[in-house]
Amino acid sequence: MKGSPMSTRHAFAPTRLGDLTLAATADRITGVYFPGHWHAPTAAALGERVALEEDPVLAALAGELEEFFAGDRVRFTGPAAPAGGPFETAVWRLLEEIPYGTTVTYGHLAARMGGGAGLARRVGQAVGRNPISVVIPCHRVVGSTGALTGYAGGLERKRFLLALEREHEPSETMLF
Repeated sequence: MKGSPMSTRHAFAPTRLGDLTLAATADRITGVYFPGHWHAPTAAALGERVALEEDPVLAALAGELEEFFAGDRVRFTGPAAPAGGPFETAVWRLLEEIPYGTTVTYGHLAARMGGGAGLARRVGQAVGRNPISVVIPCHRVVGSTGALTGYAGGLERKRFLLALEREHEPSETMLF
């Protein structure tokens, strides 16, 4: 692997949803971005481009994503380190608790954070800025009526991810 182990680096991983940009710093995953991602980082922030097969952290993530898209994985094991403020980080931690095959509303997340409906908009903004798509499952958050709302990777991808999870839902029931 080229570059300093502490420097941010990225690689591209081909998937069913397009070439994902995978980013990491040291042994931590810092980004998974779709083509056309709403809040993608600058090229400078992504750091050096490396060959996927030469970076063990990014190669492992690509393998887990491939398993996920095949319906063979429900949880990711690579350590994630999303960069954000305290509020965003708290929201992203809640996203990680949403079980595979389950959806929740922005209002539900706001309530879990101790706030009312007024906090839901702020929660939605944090969800939309999740830098580690799929791994931190922001696609599992829907509007108050259950309708699909904005997704940084595009609503078609969100539909695909939710359908994939419904199709391969584990038999055990998980509560959030």
